[in-house]
Amino acid sequence: MIVDDRSNLSYSGAMPSATAPLSNATRDNILASGKRLMAGKGFSGVGLNEILATAGVPKGSFYHYFGSKDAFGEALLDAYFEDYLADIDKTLAKPGLNMARRLMNYFANWQESQSFLDCQGKCLAVKLGAEVADLSETLRSAMNRGTAAIVSRLAAAIEAGVAEKSLSVDDTPERVAQSLYQLWLGASVMAKIVRGPQPFDIAMVTTHQILHVPA
Repeated sequence: MIVDDRSNLSYSGAMPSATAPLSNATRDNILASGKRLMAGKGFSGVGLNEILATAGVPKGSFYHYFGSKDAFGEALLDAYFEDYLADIDKTLAKPGLNMARRLMNYFANWQESQSFLDCQGKCLAVKLGAEVADLSETLRSAMNRGTAAIVSRLAAAIEAGVAEKSLSVDDTPERVAQSLYQLWLGASVMAKIVRGPQPFDIAMVTTHQILHVPA
């Protein structure tokens, strides 16, 4: 049942904007504010008033772009994965390195950026994955699209690494990529539970073993 309570971002009907046409910068500011807040408190734990206060915009600005909480969440996840995939592409195309080293740099960057203390919006997939998948099909689909794109890039990199003989695998690149992503996603969750880096250390050792890359 949908509750008409806009302070909790649960309102699902579009609300006409009472303001003049807004810029994309305003939309980006709202998304960035929501991302920082939800990285710490989760999707359900952040209300509209908190986002508006952080972004410094009136309520009409939010409903000018987002007619519902699902619409906001989908846009938030799409923007997050777009930035994340751009970072992956940069890491996996860095010149002067073989693909094995590029892949290991990617996982090292994962460990560094997805801190169990403060991810500052960089670990949104970890923070929101299980929560939003249970909240709505729209959000689950957005999360599935984003994570599938990550796995696809990892699979292509593994395949390239096998071709250049900088690494080797005992299964198809696609299944290995899926296993590695799930390994690191799980390590990120466990790092938050134990409040320490040990799960990442274990994930790194296991990754070296799976890719047959010396530590």
